[in-house]
Amino acid sequence: MVTRAQLEAREAATLAPYATLSGQSRGREHPEPESASRTAFQKDRDRVLHTTAFRRLEAKTQVFLNASGDHYRTRLTHTLEVQQVARSVALNLGLNETLAETIALAHDLGHPPFGHAGERVLNALMAEYGGFDHNAQARRIVTRLEHRRPDLPGLNLTLDVLDGLNKHDRAELQRPSLEAQVVDAADALAYTAHDLDDGLRSGLITPAALAGLPLWRELTRRAGVDALRVSDRERRHLHRELLGWLITDLTAASDAAIRDSGVQTAAQAQARPEPLITYSPDVRALLRETSTFLREQLYRHWRVEMQVEQATRVLTTLFQALVARPSMLPPQYREWAQGSGVERAVCDYVAGMTDRYALEIHAGLTPPAGSVPWLR
Repeated sequence: MVTRAQLEAREAATLAPYATLSGQSRGREHPEPESASRTAFQKDRDRVLHTTAFRRLEAKTQVFLNASGDHYRTRLTHTLEVQQVARSVALNLGLNETLAETIALAHDLGHPPFGHAGERVLNALMAEYGGFDHNAQARRIVTRLEHRRPDLPGLNLTLDVLDGLNKHDRAELQRPSLEAQVVDAADALAYTAHDLDDGLRSGLITPAALAGLPLWRELTRRAGVDALRVSDRERRHLHRELLGWLITDLTAASDAAIRDSGVQTAAQAQARPEPLITYSPDVRALLRETSTFLREQLYRHWRVEMQVEQATRVLTTLFQALVARPSMLPPQYREWAQGSGVERAVCDYVAGMTDRYALEIHAGLTPPAGSVPWLR
């Protein structure tokens, strides 16, 4: 049987000098014995996978509501795609792929129902109580809301993983590890590729609308596909081609940036003022233009805006009703309200809901005249 010590020795012998080694982890907030057969980061990964919050991602919106169709990405499939990209890039760069994988699996745990629209609604509702940010909520979930054992809050993950979840508000922090930087880049890469794919699948984006987009012209040229007429099979081929192209560019540009920087340790990499995980200048420009296109043509499409309006009404009704009558909260959230305040406890409860559950509870609070579903 391979032991943890052997796994740590393998990392030290095979990973790049600037990788984050599990044997040199910064430890946990609450010290505990490490596994005999798993590294600290492997244990963290497994803890994230077994959380309720991770399972709920299956029924949370990426762009299209979870009930819109069986083939559109959900927050869970997005997370798995980020994991795959992050692991591939980390392996190619000699970084700690398990740390990158763990951060990727945890990075979207804090997303509320209805995607970014839901986040905007909760942030507005919580404006007087500290606001709401899905990155901060992910950290709140793994440090407090999920319970792995009765005597400790949260999952007690390593400080290395927790630091990787601090995507914003880093004024007093160093730049995140290279593994965390890989996850940030993989996140943008994954949603660019799969939102284009889902947009085409749904018909909200057409090849004709994409014809003026430089990334689309280059992608179809590389794939040998007519930019104005794309079959379902060609659409899938284009998605694979785009992933390969972007992963290759990200890996090559990051490798060059790391070599040019001269960093030799993980600490030196984190002390750099600029990120070392990056795309080539040409691809960065293409991605910026594509992000603008997706925002204007997909995320603000009138059919998506109808979902945004639905999310606004549902979450606002739920939040206001639960704050006004906190006795409707499940017992654990009523308990949390005593320490965090009713508004934060309600926010935690609502943010943890899936799209489907939020719609069901909303229907129960606003039934048709003469109908009370749970009394039938």
